[in-house]
Amino acid sequence: MKTAERSAKTAQTAQASAKAPQRAVQAARATAKAGAATAKGVGKAAVSAIRKAVAAAREMAAAIMAGGWVVAVITLIICIVGLLVTSPFGLFFSDPGSGMTIPEAVAQLNGELTAQIEQIKTDNPYDTLDMDESGIAAVTANWPNVLAVYSVCVSSGDGTGASILTSENLAVLRETFWDMTEITYAAETVEHEDEDDEIILHISVTVKTAQQIADEYGFTEEQKALLEEILKPEYQDLFQNLIGSNQSMTLSPQEVRDILSRLPDDLSEERRQVVLMAYQLLGKVNYFWGGKSLVLGWDSRWGTPKEVWAAGSPSTGTIRPYGLDCSGFVDWVFYNVSRGSYIIGHGGGASAQHSYCTGITWEDAQPGDLVFYPGDSHVGIVCGFDSGGNVQIIHCASGSNNVVVTGKIGFATIARPNYYS
Repeated sequence: MKTAERSAKTAQTAQASAKAPQRAVQAARATAKAGAATAKGVGKAAVSAIRKAVAAAREMAAAIMAGGWVVAVITLIICIVGLLVTSPFGLFFSDPGSGMTIPEAVAQLNGELTAQIEQIKTDNPYDTLDMDESGIAAVTANWPNVLAVYSVCVSSGDGTGASILTSENLAVLRETFWDMTEITYAAETVEHEDEDDEIILHISVTVKTAQQIADEYGFTEEQKALLEEILKPEYQDLFQNLIGSNQSMTLSPQEVRDILSRLPDDLSEERRQVVLMAYQLLGKVNYFWGGKSLVLGWDSRWGTPKEVWAAGSPSTGTIRPYGLDCSGFVDWVFYNVSRGSYIIGHGGGASAQHSYCTGITWEDAQPGDLVFYPGDSHVGIVCGFDSGGNVQIIHCASGSNNVVVTGKIGFATIARPNYYS
């Protein structure tokens, strides 16, 4: 048995991207390590501001009851502004100064992680892949720690703090992520008596906690106190919003009006709800071969790196952001419209969904009907008509890697789900 071990801590692309603003990264890191007087003052002020903001909120409630709501609101605003300017909590209200939001930055770094894993697989031919799925899951679970450390780092300097995602701050976030995320792999050759040798490629991912990296960075006691404060359980929902686990699916009143304007006036309420439900995922969920979800509302797995396990696709065996395939999208829509009481495919894919429909002509198309590629290789939902009266279809498309609305090009047949019977 021969084993070759290597470490791939940082992707080459990540290293290259981080070099341009290296001075800013080093400055932020040096400030974090040194714990200068400014950082100490910020730390104490921030913890104090956090506590005062909570107290002010309680006082505001009491003041409103007493009729003094104007003074209470002004007091609370002052406390919140102070908190955002002086503490890592600005992370939760960050502005995309670099043209990128925090959730987009998280998705990009997850993409760098998967790209690095794919590169390892390409560079190391193997017969069998042993991929540590728990490590991939740990990366997702560790994002609050990464973001907390990042926010303390950039809030300790004299720059914009965590409230604006500048290109320099993005570089700090990237370096923090790779400092806290390590990919290791080993190529193992197993000899067989009557068969060819088997090469097993083991890939694992490990993460460091916020406390571990704080010690490595040389955080001051004040910085550690900030880190502990921002990682308290009551703020975890805010972190989940940043990493995409609590993605909002709510359509704005204007969006609803625009969607309904493309529907027939006499369309049944049942069909309207199917269309509106489908639109809630427009542009929000990646295409993932074999991706299914019987979850009411947003599925927290969406967007997290996972191995494509279903056979039959060029992406099989690769690591991709989890999402839905075409039939998975249709299943999710009808499952959610029915509040979990109906699975249109009854456990199958597009062909199974087609079998629970009745064929109709394109002239009889109504929003909420299903449309299929030849051979049931793809499925979508009729979602309305354009200004020329042409059918519009919403579907999770591999070519667009997301839920999109298109015309009917490629779709050969249309059918009416038994769900409406």
